[in-house]
Amino acid sequence: MNDEIYYSIALTRMTGFNASIALRLYQAMGSSQAVYEHRKDIGDALADATPRLREAMKNWDEALRRAAAEMEFITKSGIKALALNDNDYPQRLRQCPDAPIVLFYKGTADLNPRYVLNIVGTRHCTTYGQDLVRRFLGDLRQQCPQVLVVSGLAYGIDICAHRNALQQGYDTVAVLAHGLDQIYPPRHRDTAVEMVKHGGLLTEYVSQTEALPNNFRQRNRIVAGISDATVLIESAIKGGGLITCRIAQEYGRDVFAFPGAVGMPYSEGCNHMIRNNTAALVTSAQDFIEAMGWQTMQQQPEAIERQLFPDLSPEEELVVSLLQQTNDLQLNIISVKTNMPIGQLTALLFQLEMKGVIRPMAGGTYHLLV
Repeated sequence: MNDEIYYSIALTRMTGFNASIALRLYQAMGSSQAVYEHRKDIGDALADATPRLREAMKNWDEALRRAAAEMEFITKSGIKALALNDNDYPQRLRQCPDAPIVLFYKGTADLNPRYVLNIVGTRHCTTYGQDLVRRFLGDLRQQCPQVLVVSGLAYGIDICAHRNALQQGYDTVAVLAHGLDQIYPPRHRDTAVEMVKHGGLLTEYVSQTEALPNNFRQRNRIVAGISDATVLIESAIKGGGLITCRIAQEYGRDVFAFPGAVGMPYSEGCNHMIRNNTAALVTSAQDFIEAMGWQTMQQQPEAIERQLFPDLSPEEELVVSLLQQTNDLQLNIISVKTNMPIGQLTALLFQLEMKGVIRPMAGGTYHLLV
């Protein structure tokens, strides 16, 4: 049994599924198992822990019993549990202040690919919205073939995004608001089964967790946090897609919206965000690619010849020096050791890749080629 997974499941329950508190405890002590081992003196590691939290953290019996049952379930069901320190844990999500300390994943897609976008919108999408999704993903596929498409498996824009991603040959991942012992809505089961082979199903919830309204709001932060960008396609003036956009902005991620006809109820949310400059207007895949600075098929050489002594900036030399000492480091580790913000570092690593100095590897690590 993986002890860290076991204690992470239990810690999630002990903190009342409050991801921020669980994450703070985890970071303060270095692991979920360490939190358990220091359960009677939580205040020593977390000075602002409330008396209620300190008292609640003392008795783990029920949480450990439930964690053991969940470990048995995921083993039998072929589900992979990803603790926060796992190399396969989504590195983009790991940077968020309310990242789950454990995720449950069933699928084949790499959760740390070069490009990730999520597509969200109304559950009552029109033919216009469906056409936008189809055209956007079709055109994107022609120019950027290696993109992971994320959404929430809900009615409307979500399921349209998943199905079109599959049709285009993209991997696509659904973030669920319940445990992996069920599929909601049931009508999307066939698509979900196909996604396990060409993408995956991801959740922070243990089995027997029902799809309650608050869970959908909570899962939106994972949809936003796992992605480089959020694309809103059709939304009323209120809706889950707007919540995902707001969270993405709080995480410092890019947000885009397709405009709609004036006065149409399911275009009001998109038009409102564009008007208020809380989302960038996008009308095509080309708009999106240019705004994100993503490399297209036409720009990708089959092989990039590395200069023998490439001209490196002081910041690039700092990263190269670090990787010479310890190769194959993850983005967040490089950020901590170089004291560079994630946004700046991502652009810098891309430049080093273009110079043939480094290569992104599976698990979100970067490998020095010299």
